[in-house]
Amino acid sequence: MARSLHGLVFAPVADQAPGQVGTRTRFTYHEKDGEVWAGYAGGDVVRGFLVGTREGDRLDFRYVQLKTDGSTSSGHCRSAVVELPDGRVRLEETWEWESQTGRGTSVVEQVADAGR
Repeated sequence: MARSLHGLVFAPVADQAPGQVGTRTRFTYHEKDGEVWAGYAGGDVVRGFLVGTREGDRLDFRYVQLKTDGSTSSGHCRSAVVELPDGRVRLEETWEWESQTGRGTSVVEQVADAGR
């Protein structure tokens, strides 16, 4: 199993659709006894939260966010935790909105020197 996510900061490697999570968004993860949670903000997201579980190198969580236009949205995500050759962590995500139509994949990686 890859190391704990507790205190690690992640950023997307690419922008998603306009009005969504993007490369300026930062996620700060926490983890304890199989529970995972994070707060995130940046770009078009004013404030977001996720909460779920970790089993081995798999995460399963729900997320909700408030965007700069005042709208809210929520969804479900499953992620694979991957340790990179340089020791940082990558999350390979498959997500689906529950409050609107849409689904996709994304990758977030630990920000270098953050959370170390």
